[in-house]
Amino acid sequence: MTFDVVTIFPEAFESYFNVSIIKRAKAKGLIKINIHNLRSWTNNRRQTVDDSPYGGGAGMVFKVEPIFRALKDLLKKKIKTKKNKKAKRRVILFSPGGKKLNQEIALRLSRYDQLVLICPRYEGIDERVKDHLIDEEISVGDYVLSGAELPAMVLVDAVSRLIPGVIKKQSLKEESFSLTDRQNIKNLLCCEYPQYTRPAVFYPNSKNKKIAWKVPEALLKGDHKKIKEWREKHMKIIS
Repeated sequence: MTFDVVTIFPEAFESYFNVSIIKRAKAKGLIKINIHNLRSWTNNRRQTVDDSPYGGGAGMVFKVEPIFRALKDLLKKKIKTKKNKKAKRRVILFSPGGKKLNQEIALRLSRYDQLVLICPRYEGIDERVKDHLIDEEISVGDYVLSGAELPAMVLVDAVSRLIPGVIKKQSLKEESFSLTDRQNIKNLLCCEYPQYTRPAVFYPNSKNKKIAWKVPEALLKGDHKKIKEWREKHMKIIS
């Protein structure tokens, strides 16, 4: 299993991934963890990864462009698989509105060959990343964190334990956690609307201008009434 973590704080992972079970699993070659600095895929001297949101609002939003470039590179690299089969890959974005991580999800993810984990910060991420570039959104709980570095560590830990050879089979059988333990826990409700930042039009294929990912027109005019109406119309209720 290969984990590729995309973050703007790569140093946050150094200590946790170099101790205990994770360290031993890496040494045995059972898992491989690559930490990537998103700023490596920027194209300006300041290595800008975020910008202010269209329509106004507090905070900054992660841009689609560097994430697009990062995934393009990471998903084309060769991954070692059993019997040289085609690698099973999955791109995950950590988000408060994602599916709550549980043992069942961890087990499903442990069957992939490569997991690419995107760790946003600040006020969120350009909605086009969610629309076009990821496979699923995952949350680790109904609370707010400063960033997704901790959730990424949680997921890597939870998934790694389920990979054959990382821990003893008997230890897995004796785990006190049961899939049914969470069945009666009610999820908190939260609301969110899509957010976008520059550029207003993004061309994922520079040679084909017919394919364009656009920011909704209502957010580009500076009409606060229309912006409010658009946001209310597209508000997502997440349970």
